[in-house]
Amino acid sequence: MSKTLPIALGLVLAMGAPLHASSAEAGPKVSIQQIRNATIKVTYGGQVFLVDPMLARKGAYAGFAGTYRSHLRNPLVELPESVESVLRGVDAVLISHTHLDHWDAAAQAEIPKSLPMFVQDNADAALLRKQGFKDVRILGANTVFNGVRISKVGARHGSEEMYAVPALAERLGATMGFVFQTAGLKTVYVAGDTVWEAHVRTALGAFNPDVVVLNTGDAQIDGFNTGIIMGKEDTLRVHQMAPNATIVAVHMDAVNHMTVSRNDLQDYVIEKGIETSVVIPQDGEVIDF
Repeated sequence: MSKTLPIALGLVLAMGAPLHASSAEAGPKVSIQQIRNATIKVTYGGQVFLVDPMLARKGAYAGFAGTYRSHLRNPLVELPESVESVLRGVDAVLISHTHLDHWDAAAQAEIPKSLPMFVQDNADAALLRKQGFKDVRILGANTVFNGVRISKVGARHGSEEMYAVPALAERLGATMGFVFQTAGLKTVYVAGDTVWEAHVRTALGAFNPDVVVLNTGDAQIDGFNTGIIMGKEDTLRVHQMAPNATIVAVHMDAVNHMTVSRNDLQDYVIEKGIETSVVIPQDGEVIDF
């Protein structure tokens, strides 16, 4: 092997290129690039979708009050590449909900105001329009964008017990998942910030996805023993209901209230014998399907 290859590879990684040989925007018809946290780029049917962009520098924000490790500043890590690189080639942005770790001030400042922005409801649409975005669309059950069908599906950002507390229910708010479909391509289900509940089971049964993107960091708030997003055991539950799907696990290691790390999840899926069905990408990594 040439002695220059390791040096060249090191230079490429230092410059912030994706860890895969191809980039999300130049890759095959279906690919997912893990950016950081819940932020991903989905290349699908010739379109590139940026999902839940949190684009701030490391430590830009205080930790989330009333949550696990709230003394830590968010994000916990830097982006794996420049914001310019993250935004390169993006055709539209999908925002599952407007919590800081899915839609932050840096994203609001850096994303071109003319890009199509898909949100879950009128309240989020009004917020983005107030922030200056010109093409804000509410995702429906059967939305088509440049030949790609995107379907909004339900999600719940915590337990029924949590939503029974009015102040907490307001803080958790509404959120959504969504499904990408096009004839001849694998069906991709992005579950979003949700616990294991009826909407998720319905989506898995109705769409029979080939790929399921799960937020698996098991974020915890004070005073409750269950998380506000999925965790290790939920990864197994999804696999058991959709055994032929590839699970892509994200939303770990980047914000203070996550209690499950990539290493934790890797150990768990090996213990349960499902490691061939679960991909746990590093920041910047591109997965082709």
